[in-house]
Amino acid sequence: MNRSSSGNAKAVECFLRTQRFRHRQTPRIYGHILRAFQCFVSKHSDGELLSVSIVQQWLQERRRKWPLHMVCHRARLVERFLEWSHGHGVISTNPFAELHRDYGSRTTPIVRALVSEDVEAALQKLRPLPRFGSFLGELMEEHVKLMRSLGYRYDVNEAMLLRLDRFLQSRGELAGEPLNKLVEAWSESNPSPYHLCEAQKAGRLISKALHRLDPTVQILPIDVCQRACKQQRRPYQYSDEEIQRLLQAALSFPSPRAALRPLSLYTMLMLAYCAGLRLSEIVGLTLGDVHLQDETIEIRETKFFKHRRLPLAPGVMAALKHYLAVLQRAGAPMSPESSLFWNQQRCRRYSLGAVRILLVCVLRRAGLKPARGWVGPRIHDLRHTMVGHRMRAWYKDGINPQSKLPYLATYLGHKDINSTLVYLNTTPELLQQASERFRKNGAQTLRAAGDAI
Repeated sequence: MNRSSSGNAKAVECFLRTQRFRHRQTPRIYGHILRAFQCFVSKHSDGELLSVSIVQQWLQERRRKWPLHMVCHRARLVERFLEWSHGHGVISTNPFAELHRDYGSRTTPIVRALVSEDVEAALQKLRPLPRFGSFLGELMEEHVKLMRSLGYRYDVNEAMLLRLDRFLQSRGELAGEPLNKLVEAWSESNPSPYHLCEAQKAGRLISKALHRLDPTVQILPIDVCQRACKQQRRPYQYSDEEIQRLLQAALSFPSPRAALRPLSLYTMLMLAYCAGLRLSEIVGLTLGDVHLQDETIEIRETKFFKHRRLPLAPGVMAALKHYLAVLQRAGAPMSPESSLFWNQQRCRRYSLGAVRILLVCVLRRAGLKPARGWVGPRIHDLRHTMVGHRMRAWYKDGINPQSKLPYLATYLGHKDINSTLVYLNTTPELLQQASERFRKNGAQTLRAAGDAI
């Protein structure tokens, strides 16, 4: 941004027209802030390109007049404006892009560091550690490459190994220690059962990589991971009454600025329970994946690299048709590649994180989850409930569930039946149905055996 472009009010006006604001006065306030920023740049740049030092001067000058939280908020506004200006060719460089490249993706910590007393020390603390930069990093990276060459996605395991790698980089005194000591040290850094299980899993992955290079290296036993995982909570089985409460809470979800949101959440929950879809599968659906003619829905590029086409119950298809009609009236994009679940407020698809937060809020409003904390039922438990209720229905209809398990595994998108068995949680209602089926079949067998004697 040079002297001539910084004073160009047209760039600010064009930028503000691309934004969606909740209040009428917001464009006027934001325009005043951005024009004041342009005047500051014009005064201090001396005809040079916009740089990090000029942005830092502006932040420090504003810090003397504004509280810190206001400086951070308005710095994010300036960042959005500079991103838009760079994308439209108004400026040739974006200082915030340089800062993010060197000090991480979060803007607020960078702004706090730039206005602190010791800027260099504060920025140095924000500098991200290199990927796989520990003394075991090369081994971990080679192991990830090998597993991906064998056809595994390996994203979850890579993220887990990266967390261990960052811990080892911060604890240089552990270099050269045995693997079990490293796993124990990482486990002690966070006493939660989940972290303990993660530490044991990461240790086993590394021991496998070491064993591949040196067969004398012992692989950590899997039962260590299993004992840690047993401490985690069991899947929750929703009752029929709780499912109804959950759906009603979704339809009554307060959303005055996005009228489509309650129906969107309701439809998401219908697919999670009635079709057993994972949350990532729901978010990834497009309009082209819904086939109204044959009443099916297509799931693409999901876990285990599987594609599957699922028939849906008439009630679910009726809910989908109603949602699509409302979606069209709301002015959402209706091309086949457009997202099925459209964020009306942001004019784009919902992100996985946003959907997870919203559905947890629905659980809390339905009274199924405490107001705070991670305890209580989860959205993924609807997938477990779908399996349990399907088993119950088969028992009631006199169908042998064992013969149907391969079909259920295919419907859920599992690579084999062993993954489906994890979802078979025994409940008192399911035990009652199984006992009743055994009593009917067993009575006939015992009666026939008695007559033969």
